Amino acid sequence: MFPLKDNIPTERTPILTIAFIAINVFVYFVLQKGGILSGPDQAIVVDWGAIPYEITNPGKECAVVAGQIACEGMPGVVGTAPGQPPTLVTVFTSMFMHGSILHLAGNMLFLWIFGNNVEDAMGHVRFALFYLLGGVAAIALQVIAEPNAAVPTIGASGAVAAVLGGYILLYPRARVITLIFIVFFFTILELPAMLILGFWFLQQVVFGFYEVANPAGGGGGVAYFAHIGGFVFGLAVIKLFAQRHKDYSPPPRFPVY
Repeated sequence: MFPLKDNIPTERTPILTIAFIAINVFVYFVLQKGGILSGPDQAIVVDWGAIPYEITNPGKECAVVAGQIACEGMPGVVGTAPGQPPTLVTVFTSMFMHGSILHLAGNMLFLWIFGNNVEDAMGHVRFALFYLLGGVAAIALQVIAEPNAAVPTIGASGAVAAVLGGYILLYPRARVITLIFIVFFFTILELPAMLILGFWFLQQVVFGFYEVANPAGGGGGVAYFAHIGGFVFGLAVIKLFAQRHKDYSPPPRFPVY
C-alpha cells in the first residue's frame, strides 16, 4: 500500500514539514554523498549514525575497518577508532540520514502526507520539538531492544512514526487515497487512515518481535523497534503538543474506486 493523499486540509503552510523534507534530501545527496542508483558513503553513515553499542558503552567508538564495522572493546578488536562525532550528536544527525533513495522517498512521502496536518494542529515550534523528541524516543527503544548492535540506526522513520501516532489520534476519521498493488495489477482506493496506519504499526510489532525471536534470520536492516518507539511516543504525547485542530474528515463511508 502506498498512500498518496489524505482528505484533511490545512490552515497554515507546513513550513517545518517542508524544511525537514528539504534537510533530509540535502543530507542524503550532499553530505552522505548518496545517489539514485547508489547508496551513501558507508564511513559517513557509521560516523554520524546512531550506533546502539556506542550509546550503551560510553567512550567506546566504532569505525569502518577493511569494509567492516569494528567497535572498541569488542572481542578481537584492538586499537582505537579515529576521531568520531560525539555520540549524543549522532542521536540527532541520524534522524536526517538514509540508507538509499527508496528509504528517503518512502519516509518523505509519509512525512508530507501526515506531517502537514500534525504541524497545523501544533504550530511550527511545537511540531519541531515533537518531531525531534519522537526521533529520540525511537532510537531509545531501538537501543533497549538491541543494546550491543554495532549497526548504525539511521533514517527519519522513527520521527515520522511519531507523526503517524499523533495523526491517528488527531484525525481518527481521516481517509487516505491509496495505491494498492495486487501482483501485476494496481488500483486506487480511498481507505480509512486508521486502517492504513494501524496495519503499518501492527506490521512493525510483528516483524520486530519475530526478529527478536529469530535473531539469525535477520531483519533486513529495518529498525522495527525504532518505528514502534516513535509511534507509541506520538500516541502518548500528542494531546500535550496539539494546540488546536479540527477534524475536517467526512462521516465514514465505504471505499471507492
